[in-house]
Amino acid sequence: MTQHTFERKHKIHFSECDPAGIVFYPQYFVLFNDLIESWIDELLPEGYHGVIGARRVGMPTVHLEVDFKAISKMGEEVRLSLDVERIGGKSLTLAWACTGEDGVVRMAARQTIVTTSLDTHESIAIPEALRAAIEQAAASHKD
Repeated sequence: MTQHTFERKHKIHFSECDPAGIVFYPQYFVLFNDLIESWIDELLPEGYHGVIGARRVGMPTVHLEVDFKAISKMGEEVRLSLDVERIGGKSLTLAWACTGEDGVVRMAARQTIVTTSLDTHESIAIPEALRAAIEQAAASHKD
C-alpha cells in the first residue's frame, strides 16, 4: 500500500511531562491515540465516535514496537505523524513519529491494530467505509 501521512503540530504541555520537564513516556501513547482519533474523524463523516459507539467496532492494539530516540521538553512544538504501512483484512499497521522542529525524531513506533466487535470481542473485517477512506487517502497522496 502507498503510505499516506496524517500529521498534526502539538505543543508539549506541562501535564504530559515528568518532574524533569520532559515527556513522561506513557504520554506518547495518549498523544498518538488522540492522533488516530483525529485521523479517523477526518476520514469518516461519523468519525471515531461513530465507529466505536454507533458501529460498535473496537480497534485494540495487538502489537507495538517503540524506540525513544531523544527527549521532548515542556513548551516545545513537535509534529506528530502517522503513516499507514499495511492494511489487511482485519488489521492495519501504522507507523508513528514525534519529530521536533529541529527535524530530530524524538520517538518512533509501529502499531498493529485489529478491528473487533465490541459485542463479541472477536476480530472482524475492517469496516468497508473505513477501508475505502484509508485507501482513498493513500491514493490521493501518491507521488
